[in-house]
Amino acid sequence: MAFQVDDFQSEIEQAVGNYDRFIICIDKTPEDFLRGLRSLLKKAITAYADRGPGLRHGLALDRHVTVMLSQTETDRPHCGIYFNLHSPYQRQVQLSRGLATQQHQHQDRRDTTARTQPE
Repeated sequence: MAFQVDDFQSEIEQAVGNYDRFIICIDKTPEDFLRGLRSLLKKAITAYADRGPGLRHGLALDRHVTVMLSQTETDRPHCGIYFNLHSPYQRQVQLSRGLATQQHQHQDRRDTTARTQPE
């Protein structure tokens, strides 16, 4: 059975309502979210339809949302729409930790080099 994005209208409406009510996102307005969600759902439908034998899911995701269609005992798959937790500050923390680790590793190499060179 070929599915269309509109076949999952109730899930879309619920996700858009939750986005508008609970999610703070500077990057996307609710209208942008809806356009992106419909596009992701279309990709998930394609992935679900083209899945290999024995596979049960079709996935599509971006930085903010994951859409998963899962095979059920009925003809209609379960549609899960998940909000990915994201913070613009998270990357800065990871970068500063990575920089500190690199500086520490560089210092370790200098210490090792200094110890291995004859005096």
